[in-house]
Amino acid sequence: MADSGKKDLEMSISDSSLDEIPLDKDDGPENDDAWAIKWDKDDDYEKWSDKTTKEKVKAVAISLVKITVVLGCLYVFICSISMLGDSFQILAGKTAGEIFSNDSFLSNPITGLIIGILVTVLVQSSSTSTSIVITMVASGILSVENAVYIIMGTNIGTSVTNTIVSLSQSMDKQEFRRAFAGATVHDIFNLLSVLILLPLEVVSGYLEVMTKAIITSFHIQGGADAPDMLKVITDPLVKSIVQINKTVITLVAQEVPLEPESSMINIWCESRPGYINVTESYNQTIGVTNSTAAYTTSVMEMTTIYEQEVVVGVRKCKSPEDFLFANTGLSDVEAGVILLIVSLIILCTCLILMVKVLNSMMQGTVSRVIKKVINTNFRYPFGWVTGYLAMVVGAGITFVVQSSSVFTSTMTPLVGIGVISLKRMYPLTLGSNIGTTTTSILAALASDPSRLEDSLQISLVHLFFNITGILIWYPIPFMRIPIRGAKFLGNTTAEYRWFAVLYLISVFFLIPIILLALSIADLWALLSVVILVAVIVIFIVATNLLQTHKPQWLPASMRTWEFLPLPMRSLQPYDRIMTKYLLCKCCCKGAVVDAEDKDVESIESSSAQSSPPPYSIDGADNEAFTPEDKTHVTAF
Repeated sequence: MADSGKKDLEMSISDSSLDEIPLDKDDGPENDDAWAIKWDKDDDYEKWSDKTTKEKVKAVAISLVKITVVLGCLYVFICSISMLGDSFQILAGKTAGEIFSNDSFLSNPITGLIIGILVTVLVQSSSTSTSIVITMVASGILSVENAVYIIMGTNIGTSVTNTIVSLSQSMDKQEFRRAFAGATVHDIFNLLSVLILLPLEVVSGYLEVMTKAIITSFHIQGGADAPDMLKVITDPLVKSIVQINKTVITLVAQEVPLEPESSMINIWCESRPGYINVTESYNQTIGVTNSTAAYTTSVMEMTTIYEQEVVVGVRKCKSPEDFLFANTGLSDVEAGVILLIVSLIILCTCLILMVKVLNSMMQGTVSRVIKKVINTNFRYPFGWVTGYLAMVVGAGITFVVQSSSVFTSTMTPLVGIGVISLKRMYPLTLGSNIGTTTTSILAALASDPSRLEDSLQISLVHLFFNITGILIWYPIPFMRIPIRGAKFLGNTTAEYRWFAVLYLISVFFLIPIILLALSIADLWALLSVVILVAVIVIFIVATNLLQTHKPQWLPASMRTWEFLPLPMRSLQPYDRIMTKYLLCKCCCKGAVVDAEDKDVESIESSSAQSSPPPYSIDGADNEAFTPEDKTHVTAF
């Protein structure tokens, strides 16, 4: 009877697994093993009723300690993300404002996009960069038309945080594969959405026209501020370390002269409103008609004196009574570097500890139940509802914590350890994109009546950009390209871990800076580079698709990438350089071990002749490639 009951339980589990998210049709068996959720066996599982009282008390105590450690690490982890953003703002806040203040090239859509990326990466906060854009639009410095492209850039820049977080799991090959893919699925969605919507906006003004129509069609009145639930918990710790004066960025962007001692760190902890007399001189032309009907004009200098409200500092902040970095005598660069290093150390330590404790907790039946609840679809015919429900969950949680970076950064390590599948991470991320725009909409509704329409329109631009991207890249399963792209990046970084750092630097810093420099130098140079890159990408994608599905349509020499020199079709030559000259000895040893494992896997795979190569772009069965050729496709 016991054996029969055990078999029934195993059959039930097996049947229930049919409700899991189906694997892509184009995933080969080898990739299925790397990306599938690992269902732990519970052969050694001991029933609760079979335990003694002492064992029960011990198990409960250990579980409570582990839960406390996880929650404590999660709290400090979220605080470290906030401190990481603060350190970037201290280091680059004024630079970000100066970039915004140079409006001579903001009218160029590509330049506006790049500025949005760079500023958001520098300040580590899309809400900060969006608020600067809203202020500039409301002040008449920036038009809504030009602000649309900057908002697109902020959407890309905000995904850098969870990509940085994924690097902390690089010590374990499989965890890093999944974590990096879970982080970059956000990047790829935003990049692909920009590739579609940027040309569409240039041609038709789609987002500007739509949001303007919504604003003019409804009588919209100001509302209340967005709830600040997460900051109520994290602010006591974060603000005891550092407090940022974000108005400095806005003032620099508006080209308002600052005092020599102005800093991104709060100087005054108590202030009060005051008034100063401002004298403004201007010339006015006056026309006079004399008795002979002759009309003459004269220019007179007019002077106007009016009162302007200002904020007057009353008490300077003291360290450590007010916060740790208050008026310490350190420059912004020195304080920012110290805070950056400390926040990264805390972030990595908490994340590693949290992952290890979660791994110890996620065993047997508990692990299987949690993974099944998170990753299971509804039964037919309602399976399609699951992804949209995940979007609602992602939007709701992001709305509560008011930060898409915090939400996706917290989900990334869970993808790495296999608790959340990549396919479930994708709709959660899309929902997070929606959630972060709703908080900006509520913030816009709470703004001054004079800037309500402009600020609300910019927030709606952000919202409809993400909604349109979701409509393109999610409802049709074939169009869920970000998942396949993230898997490709995950596979690549698992084999060549240095590629993750190269990707991070290139996508979020190097490429935007190069394009910005080209746009400043010459518009035609920028367009030439963009068109050339677009042609190369289209050629690579088209050739890969033909090699995979219709190789007979290609010349024999182009059915593989053998016709290209090795450095143009593989990362292997660069890997030798990186592991030999640029990486430390321990990293090199790890790379050697991975290489040996990879060779063994390759030999076993070729002897078995039962699985397709894992490095095809879409994972489909491709007879043109053999396991020995896998590095030939890695670069593409």
